[in-house]
Amino acid sequence: MMDRAKSVAALVDLLARKAPEYLDLMAADNDAEFERAFDAMLDKAVTGLEVNKTHFEALDEDGLSSALCLALSMPGLTVLREAHSNGHVDLTIEALYCVPMRKKLGEAKIYDGPEKHIKGLEQLLTRYTTGREGRGILIEYFRKKDIEGLVKKIRERMDADLPLGQLSATRDHLLKWSFLSTHAHSSGSNLEVGHVGCNLFADAADQASRESR
Repeated sequence: MMDRAKSVAALVDLLARKAPEYLDLMAADNDAEFERAFDAMLDKAVTGLEVNKTHFEALDEDGLSSALCLALSMPGLTVLREAHSNGHVDLTIEALYCVPMRKKLGEAKIYDGPEKHIKGLEQLLTRYTTGREGRGILIEYFRKKDIEGLVKKIRERMDADLPLGQLSATRDHLLKWSFLSTHAHSSGSNLEVGHVGCNLFADAADQASRESR
């Protein structure tokens, strides 16, 4: 029994040093702790897409989301593409070892203006989300330059129109080029959504660097 306890303690120590976000995710006692831990993992996954953007130029929304799923997946965290939740939702994330089990749904779009972003939000909130899930995710892949300015335009449009039962102005997110919104859902719950920007703009210098390899 003592050897087993030592083994468990050694495993926890290893996770704390090598994968602190994973340990924080599994040990989360409440929604806020879980979201902070997940945000750290999502930040790494999105950054991974950005630093490898020239390798993903030929991918469409489905291909980019598949790459993101692979970056997020790990033992205990199941990330699925096109799982069913009143339709085929782009991303389904389940933390299996949490009590209660935590589930998140996500929609993904290649940026084509605020209107398309809001349509993606509508799909997420009115079609896929039941109200039982945690904070939703709307991933936006930006292949146009000035992601900072484009995200600002989305926020300004949403704060002006308050679409889909948006309860107040959008708020800053922990992640860069991202923000949060809260919406009244048909279930009677107020649901939070994280809008996450991923900068995949490749300029002429990026193209030249890739072609010279």
